Amino acid sequence: MGVTYKYFGAPDGATAARVPISMRPEELGGDELGMNGMFTRIKPETMAAMVLTGIQGVPLHKVPPLELVVLHPDYAVVKLPMTVVDPLRDISEETVGAAAFIWSTVPDRGGPRDAYDVYQLLHEWQDFSHRLHEAGHQPYCLVWP
Repeated sequence: MGVTYKYFGAPDGATAARVPISMRPEELGGDELGMNGMFTRIKPETMAAMVLTGIQGVPLHKVPPLELVVLHPDYAVVKLPMTVVDPLRDISEETVGAAAFIWSTVPDRGGPRDAYDVYQLLHEWQDFSHRLHEAGHQPYCLVWP
């Protein structure tokens, strides 16, 4: 059984913690907090590492840990550092392409095909970053099996 990740924005941890209580994961749409959330199978730790190492140039061992907001037997909510989404707002097309290429060369990746997938993903995250910024929200991720 796979794990599904639902990224969303919230003004604070208390609001983010209430999201799973108010809605069952299978009912989560795209706008539970006015943020057009994103479903993906990419772990929040991977996303943080991808942005911080590939775009910010942070060494992997310096990538900050995620903050656990809620741990429940059926789900968890984690907060991503703002440094994961803030840098995405103002990067150029060339930077997105370079980061996608760099990330695709990691040993367990599949080369150019993965580079294109990562490129698409970074563009989705760039859009997500703009929505978060406009709403004054922080990034969170709801995790459930």
